[in-house]
Amino acid sequence: MKSPVLDYPFSQPPEPGRLTEVAPGISWLRMPLPFALDHINLWVLDDGADAMVLVDCGVSDDLTRSLWRDLLDGPLAGRRATRLIATHFHPDHIGLAGWLAERLKVGLTATRTEWLFGRMLWLETDPDYAVNQGDFYRRLGLDPALCDDIERHGNTFRTRIDAVPPRFTAVGEGDVLTIGGQDWQAIVGGGHSPEHLCLYCAKAGVLISGDQVLPRISPIVGVWPQQPDEDPLAAFLDSLTRLRALPEETLVLPSHGLPFRGLHARIDVLAAHHAERLERTRDSVAVPATVAEVMKVLFTRPMDANQTVFAAGETMAHLAHLAHQGEIVRETGPNGVWTYRV
Repeated sequence: MKSPVLDYPFSQPPEPGRLTEVAPGISWLRMPLPFALDHINLWVLDDGADAMVLVDCGVSDDLTRSLWRDLLDGPLAGRRATRLIATHFHPDHIGLAGWLAERLKVGLTATRTEWLFGRMLWLETDPDYAVNQGDFYRRLGLDPALCDDIERHGNTFRTRIDAVPPRFTAVGEGDVLTIGGQDWQAIVGGGHSPEHLCLYCAKAGVLISGDQVLPRISPIVGVWPQQPDEDPLAAFLDSLTRLRALPEETLVLPSHGLPFRGLHARIDVLAAHHAERLERTRDSVAVPATVAEVMKVLFTRPMDANQTVFAAGETMAHLAHLAHQGEIVRETGPNGVWTYRV
């Protein structure tokens, strides 16, 4: 499906440490990331004359802390934080939650499952965790040396997290947060993460979409070692259907890329992308194949170890969706490796 031309009201992102107003009372700031995806967008919502709500935090590293210090001592000086909201538990979103919560004396707001996942992974030091990681990727048929490396590194989540606060305020589907005199509706979706939080303000015509809808890349939807039998793609596609009920002219504030208008058009492209992936996945198991073998059909570019892990998770998500639909079956070989067939 040909990508539609989206409307980008802002041609350039703010420089690190600078704020750009995208709508009355809503400011955009950008933090760098030490990954191939090299940035994250964060949002500051006015909550009264001298108060603010922060949405997402950035990763836990020295550079991001330094940029936050400059902001809090500069453009945001004297403003009291009333909420610190995390859209989901991934390190680029919740990484500095503990540090910011302590500095600003503010509580964390998140969906219950996202907080639980983040808190669990932050506290996870059991050696069995690393063993389970390695075993899972061996079942996918990945290179044994890579699986051994994954097991050896163990819980890498903790290296990008300052701390996940021990207390939080839960928000769920349909809840309304009143911020700066405006109502923001919680829209909770799955697939990219278990209970990803989006926030929609009908009065402002603004959706803070987090990672659920991005303008140029498809959010990662994968199966991971903690939930090897789930169907995250079904949850993701359901969330797209529900988000498509919002007005097409909604200003979408994504976590990566530029703010844009054209929500329906972008959702249609994302849905078509997964439909095409499902078709190719189905064709790939006309003869029994492992996840690693199907992955090579879906992802033909050279990939490093980290990209291979994500690609395997995404491949597994498409196979799992077809299996849950009864279109293919999964079998376990004598070596413990899963194969899929029609």
